[in-house]
Amino acid sequence: MSTFKRHIFICINQRPPGDPRGCCADRGSERLHAFFKQEADRLGLKGIVRANKAGCLDHCELGPSVVIYPEGVWYWVGSEADVTEIMERHVVKGEIVARLLMPDHPAPKQLEPLKA
Repeated sequence: MSTFKRHIFICINQRPPGDPRGCCADRGSERLHAFFKQEADRLGLKGIVRANKAGCLDHCELGPSVVIYPEGVWYWVGSEADVTEIMERHVVKGEIVARLLMPDHPAPKQLEPLKA
């Protein structure tokens, strides 16, 4: 049984049509979840990093919501390029991707690089 060093939770919540907050699923979060998993495989992180589907993370109005633990860093992710940047910089190198941070969710000043 492996112990994951990082968990990535991607909201795939579906709200009813017309909900004023929108929903992450309508903005492609299921596709982005699959791409997080592909990137984990590409980077050789199987068993070290887990990309999980999540229900509502309560930030639907900001776009596909992602939170990474154990650091508790919140991102909005709009594209596969954003996923790659988060995986390579945050997950592997321990760098915050400031341009993708959710407002009102301060990130730690320093992260630990992933030690596989």
